[in-house]
Amino acid sequence: MNKFAVLLMVGMLLVISNRTVNAKTETINEADTELCETVKMALISSLREPVDKAIVEIYKDDKNVPEGLTWASYDTEILKIKQLYGIGGLYEITLKVYPYYRAHMGYGEDEVVINTRGKLINYKHLKTYPRTATKGSDSLI
Repeated sequence: MNKFAVLLMVGMLLVISNRTVNAKTETINEADTELCETVKMALISSLREPVDKAIVEIYKDDKNVPEGLTWASYDTEILKIKQLYGIGGLYEITLKVYPYYRAHMGYGEDEVVINTRGKLINYKHLKTYPRTATKGSDSLI
């Protein structure tokens, strides 16, 4: 019986003295921006391929579209992030993209919806900016 009592007391002592230790995880941000801004830029940049596809589709019938039309992740806005199936599931991200040509001469505004699997869901052209003529040229650039 004494052995049982000793084992019981040792067991209770171990349970009582057992402290819960939570590991502290730290995020290492090796970028020139705050973490929130860094995550935003990383998310937008990871969606480059479907946004490129949307820009091609939006402007494919535009006879005035300038050569080299592109867009910049730092000039793109996240309008909405819609959670579809719960935490960690699929998300739909709505972006406002500002295509430009040459030295960041704006050409338009577009809304693009992409899911986190990189699938282009929807796109909508919002606005086209008029192109400006360059010095010494009769044509529009």
